[in-house]
Amino acid sequence: MTSTKVLIVDDEQHARDELAYLLESAGTIDNVDVASSAAEALVMLQETPADIVFLDIRMPDLDGIQLARTLGQFSSPPAVVFVSAHEQHAVEAFAIDATDYLLKPVSMERLAATLRRIESRAIGKVEGNAPPAGAERDEEDALPFVAVEVAGKIRLIDRGEIRYVEAEGDYVRFHTYKDAYLVRKSLSSLAEQWSSEGFVRVHRSFLVNLRHVIEIQPYFNHQLIVRLNDQGETKVPVSRRRAGQLRERLGLGTTGR
Repeated sequence: MTSTKVLIVDDEQHARDELAYLLESAGTIDNVDVASSAAEALVMLQETPADIVFLDIRMPDLDGIQLARTLGQFSSPPAVVFVSAHEQHAVEAFAIDATDYLLKPVSMERLAATLRRIESRAIGKVEGNAPPAGAERDEEDALPFVAVEVAGKIRLIDRGEIRYVEAEGDYVRFHTYKDAYLVRKSLSSLAEQWSSEGFVRVHRSFLVNLRHVIEIQPYFNHQLIVRLNDQGETKVPVSRRRAGQLRERLGLGTTGR
């Protein structure tokens, strides 16, 4: 990312300091400024425009959502990334075209993924590239959250928290550490879309997140069993046909022990 200026807006000093440290450690940001309120941020942005604004949501007076709507009226609006300890505002945040929604505490890995997404969009605008076919779907799949409906409300589940996905007819069930959510999606499409995020198809009925695999055990007839780090240390079967593919994905070779 070239000549990138960032503004952090948060009423809590320790949150500002922590995020500023992560951004400076990323090695791709030239200048990081901070503001303790939305009003202060507006004054600063009028004097010195920023490329990216990291916004807390719950702030006194003008909150992050309101500030983001104001920034959207700028002639050259900055990319907006919400940083919050609360997930319930994410749907509203993406509705106003936020680039990303990070949950506190922010990890360097998630922050780096956000910066890469912003850089990719910036390059596309500079080169005047038209969105390729299916780009809207790709953007949706790139989001770090999966929307599920629970008791009439929409809940956003961090995709990285999903241990495995189980096919159930025309639906799939997302399994996190201790909860499960039924969603109308295709296991085959998720296997393709989430491959780069560490998810692997191990069975016609199962997709597992390799980040949460504790152990892989041999099973009869050249099959395998994957043990996960959820509350019950669930064991997921790996079919004989998928066992070789899993070994290759792990760099073990198809005949490794």
